[in-house]
Amino acid sequence: MPAATLRRVVALYTPNAFREERILWRAVIQLNIVRSIHTILDALNDIRRRDVYPSSTYTSDPDSDSESENHVSLPYHLEELRRRLYPLHHVESLLIAKLVPPNEHEATTLGVGGSNSVNGNVPYYGNSYPPSSHAFRHQEVFVRPGAAWKLRTSGRPQSAGTTGQETIDESQTVLHHCCPDMIALWQDHVVRQILRRRKIRLEESPGFYLNDLNRVTSLTYFPSDDDVLRARLKTVGVSEYSFHMEAGPETGTEWRIIDVGGSRSQRPTWVPFFDDAIIFLAPISAFDQTLVEDRSINRLEDSVLLWKEVCSNKLLAKVDLVLFLNKCDILASKLKSGVRLAKYVRSFGDRPNEPEVVEKYFKSKFSAIHREHSPIPRKFYGFCTSVTDTTTTGGIIASVKDMVVREHLRASKLL
Repeated sequence: MPAATLRRVVALYTPNAFREERILWRAVIQLNIVRSIHTILDALNDIRRRDVYPSSTYTSDPDSDSESENHVSLPYHLEELRRRLYPLHHVESLLIAKLVPPNEHEATTLGVGGSNSVNGNVPYYGNSYPPSSHAFRHQEVFVRPGAAWKLRTSGRPQSAGTTGQETIDESQTVLHHCCPDMIALWQDHVVRQILRRRKIRLEESPGFYLNDLNRVTSLTYFPSDDDVLRARLKTVGVSEYSFHMEAGPETGTEWRIIDVGGSRSQRPTWVPFFDDAIIFLAPISAFDQTLVEDRSINRLEDSVLLWKEVCSNKLLAKVDLVLFLNKCDILASKLKSGVRLAKYVRSFGDRPNEPEVVEKYFKSKFSAIHREHSPIPRKFYGFCTSVTDTTTTGGIIASVKDMVVREHLRASKLL
């Protein structure tokens, strides 16, 4: 089960434990904010380098509309914002040091950037960056599964407080002072045009808080349940979680959930850990996106191929599968903005470009793969869900309980 889904389960069924740990997620949310701003600044710096170094060998991002940007210069007010937001590099460095042990920096970063982006120490060359800094991109930060990173963010998590006032730190102070400039950057119409040209849709990404900057950069900010559910924190490796339900009809029941990494390199480690059920998340909103690890592979196509691989795996023949067609809220927003699914998925044909139609189409496709590729017949469990949807999570637990009970009855010859 991916970490974000696990958070939903914890929020729904162990609410007391979830609320106790909310303050520990503030560092993650802070890092998410900084990463969003740096994504914008990276796009601006690409344009700026093209203007400052017109004869350099620098090559623009393949997804950018380079023809329309060849003769673009950044307005003065954006240059000023860029300079005033430079302290965020220091904040990023502080937050990574807080979340990731020093000896694990290399092992828990992934991206296309150079080594400078691992620790946030970016060389500064007066009013500009050198052409070679095209290699610099703020790499994805991973943490090891488990509670170790939470202990690093607070020595005594049990006394983290309930208002946020007890734990004001340097990162929050800098973010608070940079808040007006971050808002100005995010709301600038030139910036929005650049992001749109480059197909950078921050609103569709997990860990997006730029529409809530006044609130989340307040010196007394304390993460809400929704803030924690939206936070982006990638895990690497495999970890087991055991907890007792505090709420609902399953109160007192102990659950054991395995959290596995989702990147392609980690997939061979999955199979030995599952003997009851697998919860499979397919982000159907990603039909027009590519993998971070391999920009030549479509994310949705990768999910379909992996689903087929899991369904057909003979070692998992007796393991029940729960499918989550995830991020349906982002899908609806994307379709409403005019993005047409048929442009990326030809088999969708001339069906209406409506969220309900698209969800039904994908559910049917994944169900057919499940039916055709399972070594032995098994029931299909499929849900359409959103990033912070805790209601549907209840359906998961009910489905998994049904699976486990049926398997025990089958094993005892009672079924």
